Amino acid sequence: MTDFVITPREALSRLQMGNKRYLASMQCIGDTSPSQREKTLAEGQHPYAIIITCSDSRVIPESIFSAGIGDLFVIRIAGNVMDDHQLGSVEYAAEHLGCSLVVVLGHTHCGAVDAAMNHEPDGYIKFITDEITRAIGDEKDEYRACCLNVLHSKATIEESLQIQRDEKEYGLKVVGAMYHLEDGTVEFLDE
Repeated sequence: MTDFVITPREALSRLQMGNKRYLASMQCIGDTSPSQREKTLAEGQHPYAIIITCSDSRVIPESIFSAGIGDLFVIRIAGNVMDDHQLGSVEYAAEHLGCSLVVVLGHTHCGAVDAAMNHEPDGYIKFITDEITRAIGDEKDEYRACCLNVLHSKATIEESLQIQRDEKEYGLKVVGAMYHLEDGTVEFLDE
């Protein structure tokens, strides 16, 4: 494994401070400059955190955490559910890019969670809603269901033998969080 870019505690603090800047800002303040693009092209990417989040167009991790090019390794899938593909991406970023923090970022008013709770989708959507149903069981409160879904994905990540080794050997940390569409705040569920 490569050395961490920064410690999990530093990465979490950076995300929390970035969210505070986001809440106070009228525009994205992460570094997306030509020089940053050139730097990451020449030196490679060294993200400080892995974010697994929903595909919802209102959830933009780089903006939410005031991050720029090369800061975050973002994995997006409806309902922030985990399967082997997403888990492989997490393992890659932790092992080869030095990310010390993994954040499963759910959000309020999640359409995928609503579909699992209140509808019977078919087609490939059913793969997503079936996984969410396993996570939330019979929960009827939408917010609580969203939190349970996040915690289920977090647990799935932590079942990976590679992630377990990284947690033990290197101090990798996996946390859950909720993005509140109503006001833009991020609530970390593990604090």
